[in-house]
Amino acid sequence: MFSRYSTFLNETIYSVGLQPYAVAIVDVNSDNQPDIVTADSVSDTVTVLLNTGNGTFSSPTNYSVGVYPISVAVVDVNNDNKHDIVTANLGSNTISVLFNTGSGTFSPQTTYSVSANPQSVAVADVNSDNKPDIVTANEYSNT
Repeated sequence: MFSRYSTFLNETIYSVGLQPYAVAIVDVNSDNQPDIVTADSVSDTVTVLLNTGNGTFSSPTNYSVGVYPISVAVVDVNNDNKHDIVTANLGSNTISVLFNTGSGTFSPQTTYSVSANPQSVAVADVNSDNKPDIVTANEYSNT
């Protein structure tokens, strides 16, 4: 974080799952404060840290996902105006979707198979049908 004089403030460390590989900053509990979501590759989890509004974050909440998540996207995938979590799981050739149940809590994962070694995940309406589409980049299948 920067102070008003463009110098760094003291570092604050928050615990997350083992070997976090990716991070997203999005308001997941609709309080107009940016929250933190990490993809934790070795613990096969995502970690959610809710912004308390005073420059600190809540204790971490971990959610199970597929094997070795290395990419995370946090967007509304089911059009309920709540940000959901999507991970690309390198070790299981899957993506995990965790639906936001409100107040920054998430349902257990729903998994979908993808091609070999998904490296990255993104979500956008790529076919103009007003529904979000999940796109992965898959290393071993060159797709």
